[in-house]
Amino acid sequence: MKVSLGLRFKTYLLILMLIVFGPIGDLLVSKGMRAIGPAPGWAPTTLLHYGFQVFTSPIVWFGTVAMIGFFVSYSLVLSWADYSFVQPATALAYGIVALLGRYVLSETITPLRWLGIAVVCIGVLVIGYTPPRTTESELTNASPAEKPEPRRAIAQPSLRQPDVSTPDVTQANTREQSVREVADAG
Repeated sequence: MKVSLGLRFKTYLLILMLIVFGPIGDLLVSKGMRAIGPAPGWAPTTLLHYGFQVFTSPIVWFGTVAMIGFFVSYSLVLSWADYSFVQPATALAYGIVALLGRYVLSETITPLRWLGIAVVCIGVLVIGYTPPRTTESELTNASPAEKPEPRRAIAQPSLRQPDVSTPDVTQANTREQSVREVADAG
């Protein structure tokens, strides 16, 4: 199946947005929560004060906005691209997360972790050579004469049992006539 250049471009653009928004949102929320610190206790008034600190933190809010951008991009790209293409392609974010963790949060990344991230990124490159959409029929680009006619739904007779206490011959005849009309139309 041939994939249009426009579809491939907008798919890669939104995947790039996913790869940027997800790690940035996680980083900002992490940085904001580290600045606030752990909850000092479980008493309701303490948790209320802690919640107020979280909800008034601009860094946490920026992180939340970035995560909303991630979710919107994710929803949009899944509306036309295969999940089996999108989800692995977004794994490039693991590399971004490691870089942000190392250089912004000063975390230590072991060589074995870097190796694992490299393996994931190589897998993403392999997936990038496949078409983003494989679930469409090959006949979607065919002319109307080449497309098969859609199947028509066949009406099923009602499975409701008639009331045996008062037989209604008119109702049975009407139902039987409706079934015949549907069968004749198909």
